[in-house]
Amino acid sequence: MTVQIVEIIRRSEQGFTRPFICRGEDGETYFVKGRDAGRRSLICEWLAGQLGRELGLPLAPFDIVEVPAELLAAGAVPELADLGAGPAFGSMHRESMELNSATVEQVPRGLQRDVLAFDWWVRNPDRTLTEQGGNPNLFWDPASEELIVIDHNQAFDIDFDRKNFLEYHVFSDQVAAVFRDIATRSDYNHRFATALGSWDRIRSSVPEVWFFSDSEQTVPVDFDLDAVHRWLHEFQMPDFWERS
Repeated sequence: MTVQIVEIIRRSEQGFTRPFICRGEDGETYFVKGRDAGRRSLICEWLAGQLGRELGLPLAPFDIVEVPAELLAAGAVPELADLGAGPAFGSMHRESMELNSATVEQVPRGLQRDVLAFDWWVRNPDRTLTEQGGNPNLFWDPASEELIVIDHNQAFDIDFDRKNFLEYHVFSDQVAAVFRDIATRSDYNHRFATALGSWDRIRSSVPEVWFFSDSEQTVPVDFDLDAVHRWLHEFQMPDFWERS
């Protein structure tokens, strides 16, 4: 169900896309990505997020949100043209702290493996963390001791680099446990296949306007759904779990 945005509070100073902080009609606060994030980015967020849900990952609640044109016309926040009117991607705000090298070990190892395997499957290179820093796109709620997974705008990377992924992923310590164990790989293959059973529903839920660069919907976005669908089926190939 689409959430109507009723207030644009301000623009975030954090994150590459600098989402807008908004309030929905449900009373919740959302980090909203719109026009300036890029249509391809929004499609990736939605598709990968939905697949992550199917796998049972603890994603921050997210939804398609609707930004009314009249809110933009009010002009209460600078750069509103970067947000744009219409359907946008909204991730619900959760009180938490960014995961860092000191808190990684608090995440259960099974969950670490789930996130690692998922990112490998959807070709998401954007979850890095080493002792020198990085951008894990993960948050940790110390009160409930829960992991919160966010940001999949760089999923389905055409130039996905396996070596860099395995070296710099926040949960790289789990590589051997996932990639060397036949039973573990088989279990993930089964889970991927089950998640893909919802592909038609997930695909049809993408706002049609996101597939076009212009409001007249005459210029298609450079996003190949068929290629993504093929990539997602590569777990069926013998070399899917090869690390180079």
